[in-house]
Amino acid sequence: MYRKLVLDNGVRVVTERIPTLKSVTVGIWVNTGSRDEQPSQAGYSHFIEHMFFKGTRSRSAADISREIDALGGEMNAFTTRETTTFYVKVLDQQLKQAFDLLADLFHHSRFDSREIEKEKQVVLEEIRMVQDDPEDLVQELHTGQILGRHPLGRSILGREETIRNLRRQDLMAYIDAHYDPTQIVIAVAGNFDQAVLGKMVARHFEKATRAAGVARAARRPPEVHGGLITRKKPLEQVHLCLGLRGVAAGHRDRYAVYALNSVLGGSMSSRLFQEVREKRGLVYSIYSFLSGYSDVGTLTVYAATRPKEVDRVVDLVCREIGRIGRKGVEQKELARAKNQMKGSLMLSLESSHSRMSKLAKDELVYGTRTSLEDMLAQIDRVTTEEVYAVGRQLFALDRLAITGLGPLSSRALHAYR
Repeated sequence: MYRKLVLDNGVRVVTERIPTLKSVTVGIWVNTGSRDEQPSQAGYSHFIEHMFFKGTRSRSAADISREIDALGGEMNAFTTRETTTFYVKVLDQQLKQAFDLLADLFHHSRFDSREIEKEKQVVLEEIRMVQDDPEDLVQELHTGQILGRHPLGRSILGREETIRNLRRQDLMAYIDAHYDPTQIVIAVAGNFDQAVLGKMVARHFEKATRAAGVARAARRPPEVHGGLITRKKPLEQVHLCLGLRGVAAGHRDRYAVYALNSVLGGSMSSRLFQEVREKRGLVYSIYSFLSGYSDVGTLTVYAATRPKEVDRVVDLVCREIGRIGRKGVEQKELARAKNQMKGSLMLSLESSHSRMSKLAKDELVYGTRTSLEDMLAQIDRVTTEEVYAVGRQLFALDRLAITGLGPLSSRALHAYR
């Protein structure tokens, strides 16, 4: 059963009680992420997420870890370009202790200056880890290329310079400006007592107020850029990203775009997987994926191959993109894609954590819940004509962005320069 409550201070609470489960997941979602940072604040959202686990007024960092382990649960957080999320998943009988712990972290973290200095080194190591992972690195470079200097194009982790120079007062000022109750969504899914949960939410969040701070700048949509960027790096393979404009998270054509992505490279039966890997053996890994933000979206193809096969792989990818753009998809391809989409959707919602995430995302994007039945019906309604129209609009090779990372020769990708 779905319910929505808006507290007097603007905090939104969305819940789905699923009595057949033995678990419950609570998530606190803040509608702020790396896109809301100024250049001098690059990495603040992610760093703040780390600091919430470094001790509160009543618990040390070690106490926090021991307490969640004693509950037999899972507690974590993550930062995206548009949101920051803190969550805990436990057995239903442990909800009160878990909620108290999560609320304590959210409201009473100390942000001790000594802990901040230690955590700087942790985040710097995280940045270096991305630099050593070519799949992550090429996708980060590609995001920066296709979205340019827009805040969405920056790394979520930030830059080494901004991380080294940040101070406690900088972080607290950022929280004051961005962690407004009206930007907070509490999402709960699983087995719980609605009345008991309501009391817990009221006790911990009803009095939450915004500290006086500088209001954050309004979000503005980015331009999507094409072109070619390469970076040489001594690797065994060349890692490639090819990107096009997609659609925003709540766009009316999103289901047709999901189908396009599935046919192109979103599954093992996709054109790219079958043509480039299975038929020709040119890659081990090749896939496409969608990134949907509140005001823009992208579609990206990733592949890794031997240096001498770079041009051939890019040509094959471009051929399939161009073919879909000109001719659309076949009826049997669309039917297979729709079945795959429905199966993946239903399987993804079998846990309280995934249900919690869907609740929060629905609230942030649409302001209400979209039912599973409605989503399945939307998928069923997608037609080949609709996919063809969207493909013609999005799959234009003259707007293609290509990013290459690895031991590229001077002649590689010459046709795209």
